[in-house]
Amino acid sequence: MTAHVPPDVRRTVYRPVRGGNALEDTVARIVQTVRLGVVAPGESLPSERDLAARYEVSRDTVRQAIGELADAGYLERRRGRYGGTFVADPVPAPARLELTAAELDDVLGLRRVLEAGAARAVASRQLTEAERAELRARHAAVHAAPEAEYRRRDTLLHLAIAELAGIPSLLALLTENRARVNAWLDAFPLLARSIEHSDIQHDRIVAAILAGRPEAAETAVLEHLAGSEALLRGFLA
Repeated sequence: MTAHVPPDVRRTVYRPVRGGNALEDTVARIVQTVRLGVVAPGESLPSERDLAARYEVSRDTVRQAIGELADAGYLERRRGRYGGTFVADPVPAPARLELTAAELDDVLGLRRVLEAGAARAVASRQLTEAERAELRARHAAVHAAPEAEYRRRDTLLHLAIAELAGIPSLLALLTENRARVNAWLDAFPLLARSIEHSDIQHDRIVAAILAGRPEAAETAVLEHLAGSEALLRGFLA
């Protein structure tokens, strides 16, 4: 029960989140709170105001995170005098994956190296008009994707960036790595607010590449990957 949770555990799960991916980190932190039993099934979370203060994010971010997790079946909102946000009872079962923490670290670490390096390499090249048009088309396709198609089109955009780097072995490695990550992403719900955040980050990545700014492209990719990494660790770790 909540009363028996060690203070150090409480401080850890309620510590401030990082600034770059506040929504994804807040979702992941709340999932960890539920998975660790810091708040038991049927018990209430701290108020939105309290969570916002602990995580050092806006109340709107907390409200969005709670909404996503309520839609996914992890939380329940109740109105009235005894209302609030409660952990679902029962909590959805975690995805059954043969996955170790070391494997997760390895694959996600390689992903950061490959995708950030690919974006930097593309932004360092003088792209042809045809290549620029292809990148814009892939980017537009992700923006226009219905929810059921989003992850597929997102993957195609990332692979297009790798292909434009002009390094065949890099594309092969990134394709294999992306396939493993996608299998894990498919184990938990696609969050609507996360899609909106992802689209904004895609805008920054593509803009930096087209402007020929390698460092900005690399930074934008790393920020983008950190969001999905937070969700993976929250739902699967």
